[in-house]
Amino acid sequence: MLPRVSSEGPHGRSRRVSSGGRAVCCYNFLSMTSNLIHEVIPVGPIQCNCSILGDKLTREAIVVDPGDDVDRILEILRRHNLKVRAIVSTHAHIDHVGGLAVLHKATGAPVLIHKDDLDLYRNLHIQAEWMGVPTPPLTDIKDFVKEADALRWGGFAARVLHTPGHTPGSISLVVEEGVALPAGVSGKALESPKSSILQPRLLAGDTLFRGSIGRTDLWGGSYPQILGSIREKLLVLPDEIVVYSGHGGLTTIGFERENNPFLI
Repeated sequence: MLPRVSSEGPHGRSRRVSSGGRAVCCYNFLSMTSNLIHEVIPVGPIQCNCSILGDKLTREAIVVDPGDDVDRILEILRRHNLKVRAIVSTHAHIDHVGGLAVLHKATGAPVLIHKDDLDLYRNLHIQAEWMGVPTPPLTDIKDFVKEADALRWGGFAARVLHTPGHTPGSISLVVEEGVALPAGVSGKALESPKSSILQPRLLAGDTLFRGSIGRTDLWGGSYPQILGSIREKLLVLPDEIVVYSGHGGLTTIGFERENNPFLI
């Protein structure tokens, strides 16, 4: 079953960030703010950050960037008793899509990317040859996301921002709580107390890193385009939003606005 979609509108382990934007420790973490389960695990040889996001009340979930190590992802899903409603990749580089087919087969959940990265995905064998690794199995992608779509699971939503530059179809996801569901659609998680409202967070893929930006020297990359995407789509977000990049540690929009040498 497709996730509810509406049109409303580098590398290493994860680091926890203080209010000032400084990393205070390094480890893999589990965030259960409000009713959100958000577990991030680095997967594959390039340590892509895969996010598993679930609702504690409805046990619905999405998985973002399952680049490899699908057995580990499935173990986390089983541990939290989560049903995957959608599998999403922020872009179609091999380290972010290598596990799509296996995870789709295991869960039956639809696979979603931006259509502008479909050719990149279909030519995964070229990426594998370039990296000197076996070509992972492919799946037939039929469903796509676009700017302003909202992927919904339980009482949460991931709002899609099209942020090309690293690849033509790169996207970023703003994860929010308490977004109104379409008429006639129930969501128990929306009944949670107002005091548990989640602070929005950004899954930026390989568009924005702590103190850096995504590389643009691969097929379809564009330096002017990625700078435009960051300035027009990401830096307009509130300073306090925590950024989960595709590799490496956490940062905030405010920290990058003031300190990222590519953006000053």
